[in-house]
Amino acid sequence: MSARFFSFSVLSRVQQPMKWGKHSWWLSTLIWLMLLAPAQAALEMRVAIEEEVSKVKVGSSTNAIVRNGAGQVLGELAGMNGFAAELRGKFVAINRWQAGQIWIEPTGDGYIYINDRWYRGRTLLVPTGKGITAVNYVDLEKYLYSVLGAEMDGGWPQEALKAQAVAARSYALHERGAGTNGLYDVGDNQGWQVYKGVETESPGTYAAVDTTAGQVLTHNGEIILAVFHSSSGGHTENVEDVWEEPLPYLRGVPDDDRGTPGYEWTKTFSREELSGLISGVGNVVSMTPERTTPTGRIITMKVVGDAGTRSMSGDALRDTLGLRSSRFKVNPQGGQQPSKGNSKPVPTAFVIQGYGFGHGIGLSQWGAYNMARRGVPYQSILAHYYQGATLATIQVE
Repeated sequence: MSARFFSFSVLSRVQQPMKWGKHSWWLSTLIWLMLLAPAQAALEMRVAIEEEVSKVKVGSSTNAIVRNGAGQVLGELAGMNGFAAELRGKFVAINRWQAGQIWIEPTGDGYIYINDRWYRGRTLLVPTGKGITAVNYVDLEKYLYSVLGAEMDGGWPQEALKAQAVAARSYALHERGAGTNGLYDVGDNQGWQVYKGVETESPGTYAAVDTTAGQVLTHNGEIILAVFHSSSGGHTENVEDVWEEPLPYLRGVPDDDRGTPGYEWTKTFSREELSGLISGVGNVVSMTPERTTPTGRIITMKVVGDAGTRSMSGDALRDTLGLRSSRFKVNPQGGQQPSKGNSKPVPTAFVIQGYGFGHGIGLSQWGAYNMARRGVPYQSILAHYYQGATLATIQVE
C-alpha cells in the first residue's frame, strides 16, 4: 500500500463454478445500488473479510480480471459465477490458476462476492498461516456506505447518521494510519466496526456519508480514535477507567439514551446455570464487585464458590455470561438451598440487572439517535461525545 499523508482543513473546533442459484435476487439489488449510489473517489481501505480459512467462495457480478501478486494477468472469471479458492502448499488456487497471491478485479461497475455477500472494490487472496485471508480493497467513502447501515440503520435521523459517518471515518483512518497489520487495516466485525458489504447500504447512508465527505475528528493535528458503542445506560465512561491509555477527548459524559432498547436490561441465571458457566469455583455462592468505574461498570468481580474463589474482569464476565455490557449489578435470589459442604443458605438464582450495550466509551449510537430526534445537529452531537476534538476535512498529499 502506498504511503499517504494527510493535512486538514478545520471546519469547527468542538469543545466539550457454483451458480448463484438462491442468490439470484441480488441481481435486482445490484441494479438498485448502481442507480442510487453516487460515484466518488477517495482513499482505499483494506478490510479483512475472511481470515485463515481453508476455502473461500469468490466471484463477481461482471467479468473479473484475475492477476497474481505482481499484477500480471492470469485470466478472466465469468460474471455471475462462483469459484472456490483454496490453499495448495504455499499458493492460492482458483479455477485453473494458482499464485502466491491472487487479485480478483471486477470490470466496469461490477461487485465482488466473498462467501455470502456482495462488496464494492476488489479482492486480494493471500495464504496466511494455515489458510487463506480474503481482503476487500474498497474506496473509503463507499466502505462507509455499508458501515453506517450495519452500525446504525439507514432510516435513522440524518443528524445521527452524519455523526456516525464522521466517527466511523475517523476510526477507519486512525486504524489505517496505525499500520499494526501489514495485510489489512481493519476487520469487518464488532471488534473493529461492522461492515457487511452492499446489503446494508441505503439512500440514508449515502446521504449521510456524502454530506460529510472527508470530515474527520482530530486532536493536536492527528485523527482521533473515535470509538463508539450502542448505548451506555445513562453515562459514558472515561476511557482510562475501562481501557488503559487516557485520551483527553474520550471523557465520560451524560448520555441521552433513556428509553432506548439497550438502556436497561435483566438476565436471570439459576445457580446451576451460573456455576456451569464460571469455572474454577464450584457452585457459585456470591458475586461481589471489587473495582468499578464511577458509573458502576465492573472492572473486577470477586466470584466465591464452594470449591474456590476467583477474580474476574467485567469484560470476561460479559463474554462468559453473554451480557450486553459490563455495567451491571448482581442480585442473589432465594437462599433456601445450602451449597455442598456449607450449611449456610445460598442463593438459588442470580438476577443480573444491567445498563447499556457495549463498552460505553465515545459516541453512544442511541444517545445520538435521541439527540438527533430533538433537533441537535451532528456537529453538536460529536462535540458532546468527543470532548475537545476538532472537526476537519482531510486533504491527501
